[in-house]
Amino acid sequence: MKTYPMSAADAAWFHNDGPANLAIVMGVVLTKKPLDFERVRKIYNERIVSFDRFRQRVVEAGFPLATPHWQDMPNFSIDQHLHHIALAAPHDEAALVELVNDLASMPLDHSIPLWQAYVVDDVEGGSALITRVHHCMADGTAMMTVTQRLYDPAPGAKPPPPPRARGASIGMAAGKGLFAPAIDVITEAARDALALAGGAGMLVRELLRSDDPPSPLKGDFALGKRVAWSQPVALRDIKAIGKRFDAKVNDVLVAAMSGALRTYLKDRGVDVDHTTVRAMVPVDLRPPERIGQLGNEFGLVLLDLAVTKARADHRLALTKARMDALKHSPEPLATKALLNLLGRGPKLLEDISNDLFGRKASVVMTNVVGPPDVLYLAGVPIERILPWAPHPGKQLGMAVSILSYRGTASLTVIGDARLVPDPERITAEFNREFQKMLKYTTAGAKQTAAAKVPVRKTPARKPPSSKAVARKTAAARAPNTRARSVSR
Repeated sequence: MKTYPMSAADAAWFHNDGPANLAIVMGVVLTKKPLDFERVRKIYNERIVSFDRFRQRVVEAGFPLATPHWQDMPNFSIDQHLHHIALAAPHDEAALVELVNDLASMPLDHSIPLWQAYVVDDVEGGSALITRVHHCMADGTAMMTVTQRLYDPAPGAKPPPPPRARGASIGMAAGKGLFAPAIDVITEAARDALALAGGAGMLVRELLRSDDPPSPLKGDFALGKRVAWSQPVALRDIKAIGKRFDAKVNDVLVAAMSGALRTYLKDRGVDVDHTTVRAMVPVDLRPPERIGQLGNEFGLVLLDLAVTKARADHRLALTKARMDALKHSPEPLATKALLNLLGRGPKLLEDISNDLFGRKASVVMTNVVGPPDVLYLAGVPIERILPWAPHPGKQLGMAVSILSYRGTASLTVIGDARLVPDPERITAEFNREFQKMLKYTTAGAKQTAAAKVPVRKTPARKPPSSKAVARKTAAARAPNTRARSVSR
């Protein structure tokens, strides 16, 4: 049976999978109206097969060193992947959380293509669609391409075609302008070597940084996962906060998350005023010729979260400064090249690297821009889209994901059941932190507006003429007969 080589980056993520720390990207779609399972099944059967990866399983092949390959699944059946279940009573959000917890803790069956989906009935009068896809198949940006194929921009409308490759320049995201356009004709291995050479000094500095200190977010894993999600926050409010402090949308959301994490860690006994909490952050580096394709095309940066700052405005200012500094760093390209090189080697070498990088951070943090308008699944409008990224390695006990959809943004948390048994405390605190930032912004805007209102001055009176003064004096000296008559 024919096999196809797996890219080095995808192989690296395939090797990241472990019994206690699954390399699985998970998502939940919520609808207020019930979904028709047969209609959903028809859509999946017609559209998901347009992606080869969803019809292929992973096999280890090659000599003398076996490496991961894609292999077409014989007798592929959608019914091995799409399931129809009902939510347990009382059919509320808490019951849905328990279901997602259970599914998030289950490994995928490696004898078939590495994905599963569940249409869930009786979810507060509507439905949920829970999807689990192994990270070796796609990263967060690539999953947005899948979303465009599965979901419609209007009821009954045909989905837009997959994005077409654009141009020949490789300059994107943090890598823009680092290399000349001629790099497009160089092999991927040579490109990785150039990226590593350009960022070698940075990588050494990162590896020499002190490890993140022990905290409730790091330690030995259990076999279970716990998930939570925030209430949605409006993009217009996020932008209002950003405008007030000259910050970007990402700056505001990361600052709010940092404030929530500060409160959570403080409640769990951490000296938050004298600690370090770093986030491992993916940066999209997908070249134009691979736009619309699945797979993994990103680098990583380490971001020091502003958890030491007690004031929200100070956290936002520090977050913005640190994120601005990372935008011009060669770190993403260098780490992507390193992942590619490790993906070509044995799993043991990759495990050593993951352990080394994992010690430098405490949490994974991702941010994906989702569709700005309402999407439809089987004719039903989608109310919310919630993603969860994995937290790879042996020490990073939690991942935080942010996704925007139809004018709002939501924060999700997935954590190890032993290390972070209560992620709902973090998402709830995120909403409280955001409301405090918004209230502060609104109050500041009112003060600024009041300060700009001009003060109305009373016009100066003209001095009276000499004739007017004379008349007034004569009137004052005249006898007041009326007054005398009254007094009498």
